[in-house]
Amino acid sequence: MNTMRQRAERYQKFTPVVLADRRWPDNVIAKAPRWLSTDLRDGNQSLVSPMTPERKLAMFELLVDIGYKEIEVGFPVASQDDHDFLRMLIEQDRIPDDVRITVMVQARDELIRRTVESLRGAPRAVVHLYNATSPLFRRVVFGMTREECKDLAVQGTRLVMKYGERLLGECDLGFQYSPELFGDTELDFALEVCEAVMDVYQPETGRDIILNFPTTVERTTPNVFADQIEWMHRNLSRREHVCLSIHPHNDRGTGVASTELAVMAGAERVEGCLFGNGERAGNVCLVTLGLNLFAQGVDPGVDFSDINRIRRVVEECNGLPVHPRHPYGGDLVYTSFSGSHQDAIKKGFDDLARRAAATGREAGGMPWDMPYLLIDPADVGRTYETLVRINSQSGKGGVAYVLSTWHGLNLPRALQADFAGVVQAHVDGTREEVTPQRVKELFDSEYMVGDDRPIPIPPQDVPVTVTLHIDGGGFAVDGSRTTDVHTVREQLAQWGFTVVAVHRTPAQENRENREDHESREGREGREDRVAVYVDCSFTAGAHWGVGLGRDLKEAAQAAVRSAVLRARRGGAETGSGPIPALATASGS
Repeated sequence: MNTMRQRAERYQKFTPVVLADRRWPDNVIAKAPRWLSTDLRDGNQSLVSPMTPERKLAMFELLVDIGYKEIEVGFPVASQDDHDFLRMLIEQDRIPDDVRITVMVQARDELIRRTVESLRGAPRAVVHLYNATSPLFRRVVFGMTREECKDLAVQGTRLVMKYGERLLGECDLGFQYSPELFGDTELDFALEVCEAVMDVYQPETGRDIILNFPTTVERTTPNVFADQIEWMHRNLSRREHVCLSIHPHNDRGTGVASTELAVMAGAERVEGCLFGNGERAGNVCLVTLGLNLFAQGVDPGVDFSDINRIRRVVEECNGLPVHPRHPYGGDLVYTSFSGSHQDAIKKGFDDLARRAAATGREAGGMPWDMPYLLIDPADVGRTYETLVRINSQSGKGGVAYVLSTWHGLNLPRALQADFAGVVQAHVDGTREEVTPQRVKELFDSEYMVGDDRPIPIPPQDVPVTVTLHIDGGGFAVDGSRTTDVHTVREQLAQWGFTVVAVHRTPAQENRENREDHESREGREGREDRVAVYVDCSFTAGAHWGVGLGRDLKEAAQAAVRSAVLRARRGGAETGSGPIPALATASGS
């Protein structure tokens, strides 16, 4: 059997471009390029089951709705379906005034004639002519010399102009030429063909030409493609009348990087598909490119604010799922399972809320600076409840985040760690993810075990110290409520509980998030209640208890009652033993 090392010898290293004074590494993308969606052509031809007319229309309407102004709608001579769909768009006046459609055709007389005729009645269109120019295709596929290959492109351009004259006055007709397999073509020959095409077309002001350079099969590292594009950018004549376009594929998995470096190198227009659909490993992903710009403060010119809807339509039209880890749009990309990640995210949102409160601004309008999250999920229509998922890899940070964001309970750090052990034991036993609602159920059953019975009183020889953590100090107060910590301290002292410290847990939840979760889950009047977490130290060990009440006294009594009852039964997860028998005191 051949080893991998032996098999690797079959493949050739790519040849770098000699460009010693390359400038693209120092450039920064400061504005979005022109986008062309080729979902309805390149994307559609790659599907096992090509789109029905209904699915094509749904895709076209999505592309228009989110802001694409250039859309390649098909290959009208490739199939009757493509031709009929194009005619439907034109005859039913479905092409908006600010959208230009593109149709693709090979450099053959009859095909060009029929393609141009299919555009009759279209307000704005581009004919996209292409022929393969690489040495491999010239030798193996077409048996052509360089001169014959160039002549094919030149004659095709003449034919587009000839038949295009028939549409004068009724269609604003543009022209695009692609030296197919540009990435594999000698640069000097690619330039020679493009110059010959421009000699025929004669681009000028108001009559630009689109020269499109595809990495039809991605074979090199992204920097090499950037070098190729910068070389063309420098050497093309009539550059002011050329829109330099690229059509990257993703065979090596670096299509996005190749595109971004090529834009830095001079490319002004990018062709691709939503979520990277296309032949083999796909075209470059327009969603990733657009939101990468957005994440750098650059308006992509396309509205991705409802990424779930976009993904749903694309999946329905293509009949293909979007991977759950796909950048920006996958099910899991705004989710953290790791406990350290969850903890950092929680602290990030707490910090965001504090900064927003300090400046009097809404959290959603604050500059975004968040651990592990490149963009705010809310900016693409995702909701915060999917940020943190609890499984065997999670820690106290994720548990605390769920309780704070979903349920308005801001736990002290020691209680976070204590409860994390409860959740971990549950997960280890079930081997399943824990939903936010289940987290709350586990919390209630573990720490809110009291009832309306009087608080048990410890014997006089059993000293009990209590640390109170008050959550919700800013809750609404009226005359019927007890908010005086001193009163609570005195009452607990009467029953044998010495309050040694009182801490306030700041309410750190973001109001927009809270309202969103309340609309889904309900909060049972949480804003009108105060939460108290107590750390009771008995002779046999420490136990936490939690209480919710309409006022501080009620919540504190419930919390102490819970802690005592947990201590009596030994504590579910603390490992400490039960305390001696207790008497009872009136909780009034």
